[in-house]
Amino acid sequence: MAIFEEVKEIITKYIKIDADKITLESRLNEDLDADSIDVADVVMDIEEKYGFEFSDEDAENIVQIKDLVRVIEERK
Repeated sequence: MAIFEEVKEIITKYIKIDADKITLESRLNEDLDADSIDVADVVMDIEEKYGFEFSDEDAENIVQIKDLVRVIEERK
């Protein structure tokens, strides 16, 4: 499964949204209506799945889904 598809699957565990509506350009807060707890849950799930921790800088720069995918690709 592609990273983007895996990230969408993780997001839909915490945010009630149809996975088909999530794009790489989707903004977590504005488009997906995620609050800070939702984002923290998504980040922790990704860290567990891929076996790394987001740096504080990485976490602060996550705005769109593509930002999550980029960090995963860099750390894999």
